[in-house]
Amino acid sequence: MGVSRSRSLRDVILIFLGAMAMHLTSSFLWSSPDRSPESIIVKTSVSSHFIQDDYDQSDIVIPPAEVMRPVVNAQREASKERDATVQNPLLSVEPEKIDVAYELPETTIVAHAPGWTLFRNLYMSNGTLFIVSSEPPSRFPDIRLITSTGLAAENTPENIAARMPTAQDMDFLTPAQARARWGGNPDRWERNRVWSVEGNTYLFNDPPQFLNHYYHFCAELLVGAWAFWQGAFNAVVDPSNAAVTTAPPVHRAIFAHSDAIGWRDRPGFNAYFLRAAFPSVTVEVEDDWEDRITLTSATGVHARAFHFDTVLFSDRSAAFRGVICGSQNQRTAAEALEYMQKGARLTKWWWEPVRRGVLRFAGVQEAELDIGVKADEAAAALNARPFAQIDSTRPGALIKAQDIVITYISRQGARRHLIDEDHAALVLALTDMCASKGWELNVVQAERLSKEQQLALAARTTIMLGVHGNGLTHLIMIPVTPISAVIEIFYPTGFAHDYEWTTRALGMRHYAVWNDTYHTYPDAPNVAYPEGFQGVQIPVYPPNVVQIIEDRIAGRVPGH
Repeated sequence: MGVSRSRSLRDVILIFLGAMAMHLTSSFLWSSPDRSPESIIVKTSVSSHFIQDDYDQSDIVIPPAEVMRPVVNAQREASKERDATVQNPLLSVEPEKIDVAYELPETTIVAHAPGWTLFRNLYMSNGTLFIVSSEPPSRFPDIRLITSTGLAAENTPENIAARMPTAQDMDFLTPAQARARWGGNPDRWERNRVWSVEGNTYLFNDPPQFLNHYYHFCAELLVGAWAFWQGAFNAVVDPSNAAVTTAPPVHRAIFAHSDAIGWRDRPGFNAYFLRAAFPSVTVEVEDDWEDRITLTSATGVHARAFHFDTVLFSDRSAAFRGVICGSQNQRTAAEALEYMQKGARLTKWWWEPVRRGVLRFAGVQEAELDIGVKADEAAAALNARPFAQIDSTRPGALIKAQDIVITYISRQGARRHLIDEDHAALVLALTDMCASKGWELNVVQAERLSKEQQLALAARTTIMLGVHGNGLTHLIMIPVTPISAVIEIFYPTGFAHDYEWTTRALGMRHYAVWNDTYHTYPDAPNVAYPEGFQGVQIPVYPPNVVQIIEDRIAGRVPGH
């Protein structure tokens, strides 16, 4: 015969407390089947390429990204296994959050090319950048390919030697040495004397010698920085919304050797461009960097350091020690962009987020922002050949005559310009050509237009032409279509890579005009600055320019 007994309130409470205790015990003491030992990152050090002390530029070989980033790649594979739906697994791997007050994470390199290095966990104390690693210095790139003293560049043996970095510019510490220098006593639970600068930083080590120029700042420094940043993170840009990138945001830009005026150009485009493209970025200049140096200048038990989470460090002198910039085209951005292109890390629309950020700020309408994307879609719909083969498409079917815009940037009011008669003849020839074809022609002196007017015009331009000069920097705002081009007029036999390389880097065709002849890649002439290069007697034969434009728009490949 069973005995039935009702539970008291006390019994119910005891049962509930027992169940709760069992749950808490299992949560903290027992492992989840989804939590494997491999998911716990204990150490993240990245080996890099060894460059012999016997320094020879011709022997420099920058390792592929998969050599530079074994830990990151391993994390990517682990991320793929955990979530097969992740389209860009690298970006799901955030830097490990470490409290530097009690730990000193080791420095790793995500990607490196001469003059361009993306660091994680870089330290600065008393003006010296420190790589903290248990790996020997020989496992990192030669610091001459990373940094310099930051002095202005002069083409003299003395100045070249003076710009070579020393241990005062960048040095190596083992974790034990770093702890001995900045660490507290762990037995007493003392904090380290290290303060973290959180977020993502662009640290520019260039002097204002080139920063205060629209081309060098926007079309060289920022183009290189953005290409390297996009490529290092395998960033994806969706053409349907090309203003959006999966690259992480940039939180600050530090100009370590420039005052507040030194990075600004006289027309004001540098500040306009930086603030429009990166509206949330905080800018620090030389005085701010000196503050950080002063605050970490003490020694002994008062020695301190700043720790930077993620830093893209760029240095113009170091880029010129690379083969591409130093020997081939003298463009610092080329080291960054061509390294990422060789690794197939840049999508076709990699520049669009920056371009669109600036143009939207300038008030350009969405339909005009999409000119390049729409032309690319039309080419695909017509089963045209690959976009990269830009001279083999059928432009007449891609862009209507009324949508073709020819923009001539006149320099007749500047120190370097065409012979006045040749300028007048060129304007007449362009006017007749565009009138007969139904194309739009704009002849402008940029300095007479507002910044918004200049940018809005560049955003619609199909072919831009003008004498070698700063106004051609607006080519970075041209929509990339199968017929987009830049025609640069030089004093005969003169040539510079500035706008030639930049045009090609953005996916367009460049023509270097010498009066009645021209050159186009790969038939580019050697760099030369003959007498008359900077003068006011630059000749041009208008029929030559007209023929280039007509052939380009017709889809014919102009030969030299």
